[in-house]
Amino acid sequence: MKQYLRLILLFAIIVSCENKEEPIVISPQDLHYSIHKVTEVMIHDIFSPPVASRIFAYPNIAAYEIIALNNNEYKSLVGQVTDLTPIPKPGQDKSVNYQMAALIAHMEISKRLIFSEDKIEAHRDSLYANWQDKNLTMFNNSKEYGLQVAKHIGDWLDKDNYKQTRTMPKFTINTDDTSRWQPTPPAYMDGIEPHWSKIRPFVIDSANQFIPAPPPVFSMELGSDFYKEVKEVYDISNEITAKGDTSEEIAIAKFWDCNPYVSVTRGHLMFATKKITPGAHWIGITKIACEKTNSDFDQTVFAYTKTSMAIADAFISCWDEKYRSNLIRPETVINQYIDENWQPVLQTPPFPEYTSGHSVVSGAAATALTSIFGDNFSFDDDTEIPYGLPIRSFTSFNQAADEAAISRMYGGIHYRAAVEIGVGQGRNLGKFIVGKLDMKEKKALASK
Repeated sequence: MKQYLRLILLFAIIVSCENKEEPIVISPQDLHYSIHKVTEVMIHDIFSPPVASRIFAYPNIAAYEIIALNNNEYKSLVGQVTDLTPIPKPGQDKSVNYQMAALIAHMEISKRLIFSEDKIEAHRDSLYANWQDKNLTMFNNSKEYGLQVAKHIGDWLDKDNYKQTRTMPKFTINTDDTSRWQPTPPAYMDGIEPHWSKIRPFVIDSANQFIPAPPPVFSMELGSDFYKEVKEVYDISNEITAKGDTSEEIAIAKFWDCNPYVSVTRGHLMFATKKITPGAHWIGITKIACEKTNSDFDQTVFAYTKTSMAIADAFISCWDEKYRSNLIRPETVINQYIDENWQPVLQTPPFPEYTSGHSVVSGAAATALTSIFGDNFSFDDDTEIPYGLPIRSFTSFNQAADEAAISRMYGGIHYRAAVEIGVGQGRNLGKFIVGKLDMKEKKALASK
């Protein structure tokens, strides 16, 4: 009888242990790492800067809408972001971990926007296995809800004209007009994303809402404004390259290069070196700011979402101007009129010159981040360490944006007007987004 009772007690203990379900805590680091994995895949798949900005924005919005449903500090983006409709709500009879559901939705949307889905799936499955072991019921409920929201956001993103732009014609090169953009060495690639202005914006009213002042009129007459800008790029390049490895300007140019596809020729062999895009660099800065302020999961989702929408709309605005002004690059002009052997410090990216994409995006991102974390927010930018570049320190997001902008002149790929007017274009766009969005942030997060 005693033996029988012992067996019953042992069975009860085993069943009790099997039914024990642990709480699951989703940390900001879980989100940071998931975004890092997406960035790695984007580098592997070689997405252009505009397309990469779209890949960042939609998953963040999916996660944010779930967080806003459960946290009254944040307000839904419905009615504030173009064509977004309310996400479904979880069943009242089901217990959901909203942060887990947000991360699941984020991963699911990310997966459908990239090519190498298996790399995201491997990361996702490792998280799933961990969560299932801790609390199977909570995991199943949260997964079901996260996927439900992902489908809703997926249906919305499918209508942003991206698919239609995939079948639109290539950009036509105008060889009769010497002021127009021409493909540049070494790969002489076609103009990237000539129809990006047709992508549905997130917050701005239209692609042409922030049309900048036009660039100086093309003229190689001595003393003309355009000639002065060309000569300035040429002179600065010669001056800083003469300094060699001691040049701070070259260090700045390389730090902010962010060219996702650099063609390298070795004899008869041509290959590519791959890096992050300008948007990915500012997403990395968002991570740095969130970690410095010890932002919790919800605050981190908020910061990524606001910043990524500003970046995405900045690309739409900038690309609208690029293919309207269709201005020739310094490399082409200098080789034709001044020095046929001159090469820029950085490889010229394959699209028209005006305005500078990095300048516009940096102005917009810095404005969004300043609205979240405050002005005079100092940080150490280690985003480029994986690409062999040292940390650079900044006293504010705006200082970083200004350095990113001027880096394009140091690199020999932009004229001064594209840089200075471009960063202003981005800041104006960023101010509009900050003013229009009511995401219910109560105050700027103070650095700790």
